[in-house]
Amino acid sequence: MTGKRLLRIATVVTGGLALTSSLTACGGGSSAADSKAGEKIVTVYSADGLKSEKGDGWYDKVFADFTKKTGIEVKFVEGGSGEMVQRAVREKTNTQADVLITLPPFIQQADGKGLLQSYRPQGSDKVNGADKAADGKWTAVVNNYFGFVYNKKELTEAPTTWEELLDAKYKGKLQYSTPGVAGDGTAVLIKAMHDFGGKEPAMEFLKKLQANNVGPSSSTSKLAPKTDKGELLVANGDVQMNFAQSKSMPNLGIWFPAKEGGRPTSFALPYAAGLVDKAPHTENGRKLLDFLLSEEAQQQVSGVGGGFPARTDVKPTDANAVELTRLMTGVEIFEPNWADIDKNLTDHVDAWKSATGS
Repeated sequence: MTGKRLLRIATVVTGGLALTSSLTACGGGSSAADSKAGEKIVTVYSADGLKSEKGDGWYDKVFADFTKKTGIEVKFVEGGSGEMVQRAVREKTNTQADVLITLPPFIQQADGKGLLQSYRPQGSDKVNGADKAADGKWTAVVNNYFGFVYNKKELTEAPTTWEELLDAKYKGKLQYSTPGVAGDGTAVLIKAMHDFGGKEPAMEFLKKLQANNVGPSSSTSKLAPKTDKGELLVANGDVQMNFAQSKSMPNLGIWFPAKEGGRPTSFALPYAAGLVDKAPHTENGRKLLDFLLSEEAQQQVSGVGGGFPARTDVKPTDANAVELTRLMTGVEIFEPNWADIDKNLTDHVDAWKSATGS
């Protein structure tokens, strides 16, 4: 979920065809975009976590269904949320992506950099106001929550507080992804500032935690396999990605840190999608966004993807949905001020770098 994995480029088509190793250029100005308008292609840049290496993730399923229904081939690029935004920024004079999907605050950052055009997909009226932009620039397609993972084999019980992570037994056995690069890594800062009551006390704690931290990681998704194998005891993540990974990683457990004496907390960290400005295949991008928010696709978010539907009128009752509800029971959900975080993100990341020497 998140800024989670090194850049991977793939073409997803119906019938299980092999993944391609590169993307073709997709436009570069209005005339180029116009010349591409008739192509049966849509290119998605996304934070990782919704596609499975085994081919059984939510993206794998819905992209194949979309291609079967429309004949439009989905070309897919995944990486860290910040990485995807920066790639789209570099390509502004030669736009290649049609749809951009990232975690907050990077979807707000993309909007602020002029990367998105307004489009309200069919079904977006069923998405909570906090999970979509008022001007239609982006909307959540899969809801999700920030969390941590631990190794259930090495630790008989999950940690409960941030302060426990300062124990010497976690030295060289704890890692979190890089704030400012990874969506989930940035979420570490957001949660710490909330739980400790501000930036200064949060940075003071993270400075202490650095003694146990393995070091930077641009990929959150790589931390879960390390935790499952016992190379790490604790790492950051997000509920959707880690819940899906736990199906093939038996030692992976999910937990939510609390400040000592407080309650475990989390916050919504949705996969938010926007139509890219001057997209070479704008109409195909609209069709894909409509499909991602269709009842058909939303019903599969929990059962296939291990996440939470973005539409409030879709209430799955599959086994995963029941287990996810149980997992979140007792966790206090707070709502970050995303506009403020977007505005001050550079300062927050700089403060973290200074505190940790990163």
